[in-house]
Amino acid sequence: MAVRATVSRFPIDSDAQESSGLPWGVTVTPFAAKDEEGRPPAYGTDGHLLPRCENCWAYFNNFCDLDQWSWTCCLCSQLNGLSAKAIAKYSHPQSCAEMTSSFVDLELPAEESDEGMQPQPVYVAAIDLSSSEEFLELTKSALMAALEALGPGSLFGLATFSHKIGLYDVQGPIPVVKNVFVPPDSEGTLPIELEDVMPLLHFLAPVETCKDRIASALETLRPTTSWERTTGAGQGLDGVLMGGRGFGVAMEALLNYLGSEYGSTFALARVFAFLSGPPDYGAGQLDTRRYGEQYASKGEDADRALLPEQTPFYKELAALAVQAGVCVDIFAVTNEYTDLASLKFLSIESGGSLFLYSSTDDSTLPQDMYRMLSRPYAFGCILRMRTSTEFKPGHSYGHFFPDPQYENVQHIICCDSYATYTYDFEFASADGFSRHGSEPPPMVQIAFQYTVVVPPKELSNCRSLSSTRGTYALKRRLRIRTLQFATAQNISEIYDSVVPEVVLSLLVHKVILASLEQGVREGRLLLHDWLVILTAQYNNAYKLVQYHTGSSITSQIDVSFSQCPEMQRLPRLVFALLRNPLLRLHEEGVHPDHRIYLQCLLSALEPSSLQRAVYPVLTSYSTPDQQAYPSHSLSRAALITSGSPIFFLDAFTTLIVFYSSTADPTLPYPPPHDCLLRTTINKLKQERCITPKLIFIRGGQEDATVFENYLIEEQDVDGSGLTSVTDAQLFITAVVLELVEVVEPPDSEFLVS
Repeated sequence: MAVRATVSRFPIDSDAQESSGLPWGVTVTPFAAKDEEGRPPAYGTDGHLLPRCENCWAYFNNFCDLDQWSWTCCLCSQLNGLSAKAIAKYSHPQSCAEMTSSFVDLELPAEESDEGMQPQPVYVAAIDLSSSEEFLELTKSALMAALEALGPGSLFGLATFSHKIGLYDVQGPIPVVKNVFVPPDSEGTLPIELEDVMPLLHFLAPVETCKDRIASALETLRPTTSWERTTGAGQGLDGVLMGGRGFGVAMEALLNYLGSEYGSTFALARVFAFLSGPPDYGAGQLDTRRYGEQYASKGEDADRALLPEQTPFYKELAALAVQAGVCVDIFAVTNEYTDLASLKFLSIESGGSLFLYSSTDDSTLPQDMYRMLSRPYAFGCILRMRTSTEFKPGHSYGHFFPDPQYENVQHIICCDSYATYTYDFEFASADGFSRHGSEPPPMVQIAFQYTVVVPPKELSNCRSLSSTRGTYALKRRLRIRTLQFATAQNISEIYDSVVPEVVLSLLVHKVILASLEQGVREGRLLLHDWLVILTAQYNNAYKLVQYHTGSSITSQIDVSFSQCPEMQRLPRLVFALLRNPLLRLHEEGVHPDHRIYLQCLLSALEPSSLQRAVYPVLTSYSTPDQQAYPSHSLSRAALITSGSPIFFLDAFTTLIVFYSSTADPTLPYPPPHDCLLRTTINKLKQERCITPKLIFIRGGQEDATVFENYLIEEQDVDGSGLTSVTDAQLFITAVVLELVEVVEPPDSEFLVS
C-alpha cells in the first residue's frame, strides 16, 4: 500500500492551509505490494482479533501507547482495555506483525458463507459481430493472449452480440453456438433467459482442457453481413438500415446469466466486452447524432454537452454487475463516436477498465489483455480511511462505490496493484493541530479488506483449508497502514515539503469533476486561476511584493518560485495539463471519446505515472549504449543546445526514440536489442499498467510530427479565453500580468480552488 501526501508537513490550521494556496490530501494505492519507499508489509494472522478503539474504531498499531492491561489510540487518544488473549500475545511483541511495523497484511478467517463457494475464476468474452474482419482478427489475437495468461482452473465463456446473442458450447468435439434474437425496441428484453438457451455450466468451459476448442470456436467468428443485419434488425421507413449492435441487451442478459451462480460457481467473474462502435439496437442504444450536431449548435457548449451520459441505462447496468459479482472491462476499437461518456459507468463502477483504440493496425489490445490478466488483483474490497480528530477526509476520488451508510468507506469490486484513489483533507475545527510538541502529531490510518483467489501452489502451508475445496481457494485479508505526519510551523515549511506530482493528482481530479459539471472551458479557467492564486499567496508569504499606497511593484513578483525548489515544477505542470487533450477544447479537434478515455485512465494512475502522462520525460543519448542527459525541457531549443544525436521521450502511453537529422549516420538505427536504450525501454514497458506504443523516428527522413507534438513548451495554450501565449515561458509571463490585479496587501484572503 503506497500512500503519498501533497505536503509531507501538514498545515498547522485552516488559516495556514488557505494562505498556502496548496491542495491538501493524499493518494492511496491500496493493493500495491510495497509502500512508497519500496518496503513490503509485515505478514500475520488472526486479523479479526486485532484490537480496535472503542471510540473511533481505529485498529491497534505500533504508534499506540501500550501498557500491561490497556492501550491508547494514537488517532483519538481513547484508553482501551486489552483482552486476556491480547495481553498474552503482546507479551511477545516480536512475534506480532502489528507491533513490528506500521504496515501490516493480516489473514482473516473464511466466512461461513464461503465454505460452499467454488472459487473458480470465471472469464467471459462478449464479442461485437457488427464489425469488420480486421476487428475480429484483432479480438481473436487478444483472446488467444488472454488464454495463455489464464491459470489452470479458470472457466471461460464465449459469447457474441449483434442483432442476436450467441452462446458457444466448446466442451464437445465440435463448437456449438445457440442464438437468441434481440428485440429491436429500446424497452425490450430477451424473450427467453440465457440459462434456458444453454445451461451456464455448459457455457463456461475449463481453460486447461478446452483451450484448443475455444481457439477453434474463435476461428468460426464472422462479421454479420449487411443482409443479416437488414433482415435481423429491420429497416426504417425509407429502407434505411436501423443498426444491429445490441450491446445493452447482451450485457444485461449476460449479467443476469452469471449472477444466478454468484457465490456458487464463482466468487468473481470478469466480462471482456469488445466493441467496434456505438450500441445502436435494442435497449441501451445510443443516439450518436449529437456529436455531429454540436458543430452546428446555437450557443450550446459542445465541450459540456458531450461529457454527461445521455441515458442512465449503463449506470443502472453497473449496479446490476456489482450485485452479480461481475467486473466488466470494455475494449472499444473504433474511430467513430461511440459515446463512452454513457458506457464508461459499466466498466469503472464495476471495478473494470475502459480501453480505447482508434485503429486495428497498431493496436496494443493483445498485449494489454495479457498484461491485465497476468498481474494479481483483489476483489470484494472495502477501503476505509481514518484520521486523528483535528482533521478529516473531505472529498474522495476514484473508481469505487461510496458506502451508503458509513462515511469515508468505499467499496471496490476489483482492484489491481496500480489502482489509485485520492482524498483531500479539511480541518474539523478552527483550532487545528497543537503547536506544542507534547501533543500527538497528525495521524492517518487506511484499512483495506480484500479477497484474493489463491492457486494450489500457495496452499500447501495453509492448514485451515478444507480438503473438499476445489483447485483454487479464497483468502480474505486485512491490510492496514498507519502514518504519522509532522506539522509545519510556518508557511515556508509547507512550501518546502510540497510533492508536485501528488499536487498534480489532486488537481487532475478537481478539473475532471469541474469539466463534467460545468464544461471543459470552466475546468481550464479553474486550473489557470488556481496557479495565479497560488503564485499570489507565495509572493505574499515571502513578502516579495512591495506596496505603495495600495499599488504593487510588478517587477518584484516571483512566478518561478525561486525560493522553493520543490514548487518550481508546478507552473510547467499546469501549462502541460492545459495542453493535454483532457482539457483542450472541442474546436481544437479533441474527440469526445478520447477525452472520456483520458479521464478514466488519468483518474486511476499513481502520481509518478500521472506526471509522466501529463509532462513527458525527455532524455538524450550519445550512443544507444550511453546516456547523455537524464532530463530536458520539452522544446526544440533543448534538442539543439544539447548536441545529442538520440532522444528518448516517455509519454507514458507512448514511447518515442528520435534520431536527430544531424546524428552520425553510422549510429545503428533502430537501436540494437541488447543496448542500454532498449533495456531501458523494456523495463519501462514491464512496469506499465498498459502497453505503451513504441515509435522510432529518423529526423530529416521520416515524419517527426508525432514527436514534435510533445514539445509542448513551444506550443500555444490559447483557445480558452485566456491571454494568448505561444509557449511555456510566455504563459508564465502572462501569469505575472494577471498577478498585477490579483496580488494585494497580505491581509487579503484567498481560498484553495
